Amino acid sequence: MAASLTDAALTVARPHSQDAGDVQRELRVGADGLTAADAAARLDAVGPNLLPEPKHAPAWVRFLSHFNDTLIYILLGAAAIKAVMADWLDFWVIISVAVINAVIGYVQEGRAEKALAGIRGMLSADATVRRDGGWSTVPAADLVPGDLVRLMPGDKVPADVRLVEATQLRIEEAALTGESVPSSKQTASVDPDAGVGDRASMAFSGTIVSAGQGLGVVTATGASTEIGRIQALVGEAGSLDTPLTKQLDGFGKVLTLVILGMALVMMLIGRYLHQMPLPELISATIGFAVAAIPEGLPALVTITLAIGVQQMARRNAITRKLPAVEALGSVTTICSDKTGTLTKNEMTVRRIVTPAGAYEVSGLGYQPHGGIEPAGGGDLAAVLAVADLCNDAELTSDADGGWHLVGEPTEGALRVVAMKGGATDADTKRLAVVPFDSANKFMATLNEAVDGSRAILVKGAPDRLLERSLTQRGRSGSEPVDRTLWNAAIDDLSGQGLRVLAAARKATRSGEVGQEDLVDLEFLGLWGIVDPPRPEAIEAIADCHAAGIRVKMITGDHAGTAVAISREMGLLGAGDADGPAGPPVLTGGELEALSQEQLKAVVQGVDVFARTSPEHKIRIVRALQSHGEVVAMTGDGVNDAPALTRADVGIAMGIKGTEATKEAAEIVLADDNFATIRSAIREGRRIYDNLRKSVVFLLPTNGAQSLVILVAVLFGLTLPLTPVQVLWVNMVTAITLSLALAYEPAERGIMTRPPRAPGGSIISARELGFVLVVSLLIGGATLAVFALSLGRGTDLGVARTEAVTMLALGQLAFLLNCRFLSRSSLTTDVLRGNPVIWWSALALIVLQLLYTYLPFMNGLFGSEPLDAVGWLLPIGMSVVVFLAVEGLKALRRAGAVRQRP
Repeated sequence: MAASLTDAALTVARPHSQDAGDVQRELRVGADGLTAADAAARLDAVGPNLLPEPKHAPAWVRFLSHFNDTLIYILLGAAAIKAVMADWLDFWVIISVAVINAVIGYVQEGRAEKALAGIRGMLSADATVRRDGGWSTVPAADLVPGDLVRLMPGDKVPADVRLVEATQLRIEEAALTGESVPSSKQTASVDPDAGVGDRASMAFSGTIVSAGQGLGVVTATGASTEIGRIQALVGEAGSLDTPLTKQLDGFGKVLTLVILGMALVMMLIGRYLHQMPLPELISATIGFAVAAIPEGLPALVTITLAIGVQQMARRNAITRKLPAVEALGSVTTICSDKTGTLTKNEMTVRRIVTPAGAYEVSGLGYQPHGGIEPAGGGDLAAVLAVADLCNDAELTSDADGGWHLVGEPTEGALRVVAMKGGATDADTKRLAVVPFDSANKFMATLNEAVDGSRAILVKGAPDRLLERSLTQRGRSGSEPVDRTLWNAAIDDLSGQGLRVLAAARKATRSGEVGQEDLVDLEFLGLWGIVDPPRPEAIEAIADCHAAGIRVKMITGDHAGTAVAISREMGLLGAGDADGPAGPPVLTGGELEALSQEQLKAVVQGVDVFARTSPEHKIRIVRALQSHGEVVAMTGDGVNDAPALTRADVGIAMGIKGTEATKEAAEIVLADDNFATIRSAIREGRRIYDNLRKSVVFLLPTNGAQSLVILVAVLFGLTLPLTPVQVLWVNMVTAITLSLALAYEPAERGIMTRPPRAPGGSIISARELGFVLVVSLLIGGATLAVFALSLGRGTDLGVARTEAVTMLALGQLAFLLNCRFLSRSSLTTDVLRGNPVIWWSALALIVLQLLYTYLPFMNGLFGSEPLDAVGWLLPIGMSVVVFLAVEGLKALRRAGAVRQRP
């Protein structure tokens, strides 16, 4: 019968909305489970209960793909030129830079593949299954639709299961849904359109049983499970290039065309206008190409980002992919999970309401520090006694003073508030217990005090306790329960986004307690419980808004809770007032009803998304990216992995995040704290500023050298520099000065300016003009020094040595200009804040002295010793260059002020 079923016949549509018996009949399985023959036939039809392995490109193809970059082509071109010139030392140095760059990329690639491997690791290894009328343990990979499986506390659910029996069953689904507390399960069917987090009749593959027992029929295995669908989403999500990689690619292509075009023009003019000998012309052209190609740029970018990685690690942000360091600096929108990132993920009692009054509770999380205001009487003591005694959770402290919960988060919150109120009573004995049941939604204990008196203490859902209560403890003693009062109090607490639990008690002489005893209770009061916002996250969100960055909460929690927390954190109503109007909160069901175009129209105006699924998160990210937003997405559960892969910057939680999420992310937070994202964005902006300064500094080095050679060829002059001297200047500035700017501290107001536009080049058109003018200044000064030296009657070797010295010292002067691109360097600040500048300057001067005076260097590079006058002219011209560039910067600042609206 079942053995002949096809793969399609073994698929049940929306099993959560069907009666459990109907699901069993559809899958043709009875109380004794499948027979071994049925199971084998079904396994042949649907395949093993494993997530499919992704197809991998060969390792050599993945390695070579990292050479497919325009700047790497420039590097290889420079290496080829140096091979032609038989300059093997520089040839191998440049080849090494290209290979190291490829190795770094190869090691750090494959986030999606690693994420899939992490998801596969979540699947259960074994399962307890009923076949041929008996229970046995089989490999989870052998499960098939129709198998009856048993679930016990601590089990990892081996497949998607429609529950047939559930006894106080609670399952930890945070990794799948983002819910901060375990989900209570039932056997009754739910709405067909219910989201994953609301399918109480289902247990999903990869989730963990935290309490109770269950029996269910397998409805989906392998790639057909919810976790299998998430794996497919990770593979389909696709990743995007970071803004920096786009900018460098565009910049490299333009630079390549410019260099090749100018080299061709120079050869034509030198050959046909000045009739230069072909060997001399080729030497000059090679010298021009070597001078113009910024072969140090890829290494400069890589090393600058690597320095940033180290500095971000000190701030608890661990970077898995180098360009993500800079990409953080261009983020315009942060989509953050709520639980554990914006909040502490430690349930906390915030308010207590009794018939005699309301109390505020201070302190956050599981640290038993804080108090209850105002001081209460017997009414408060009675509520706290229930919190302490009708409770199975325990708190433990470690050597570092931290506190850890063993048990349910909600019970942990009640244990902490009892400790804050001094209500711990170790002498009271527990005689019996009625465990929490998802059908009744309460727990009760029978306790005996030291004096022999006994009482039933009850905690649970307010509506269930109210309907079982006869009286309440008022100011003057017992009085009839006021249901209107309590319903209003429940609505008030719920409106504040608090989870509401109630306390009740009943005096008794019995030694046992059962459901029939839980009537005519005395209602004691309410607790308002919340997963509180991190205080530092509230401040960090305000800083992000000041920096022009929108923060959006995407959570699996209910809309009311999400809205209340978002208001407390300053999310709702914040951000761009001119953005598209939209509802303050959008639920998963509402989002499901929107087309992608409709979502694009409202997504920028919505700050809170509640009850979301993995597909919703990807849709939100894509909708934001369609508006040109650079999106950072945080997450800790498996359900977040696809969206992290799709986002411009994926940020995973290091403590509570799953391995799949960490592997899908570019950044991992070591402390799971939103405030660390703010610090990382600040660091990303600083790194980009320094990278831009470094590029602006590096290009005039190449520009001035190539200009000197270009002018000499165009006007038929003696070459002021030989190719090997060009290499010296490139090498000495790359070794000493180029990396100094990577250590620059953040500029003033770095987190009060809006994010930079994600498009365009790494340097703007205005900055390119600035680079050209500076190249003219340094190149012109070099030509002037060369001409004046020849005019003094020195030989060609001395004049060329002075020209090289001018280029080196001119770059040193320009380095000081580049420390502050947006303000004047004519300040004592230029002498402070970055000691690497001065060590670099010292190294440059020492190397230049060796170049000038060591005989073997004279023979290698064609340099000659200089007298005092030979040094004075380059030094004086370098000061002139510094002052001229400062004048140019002042003109740029004035122009920028005039352009402001």
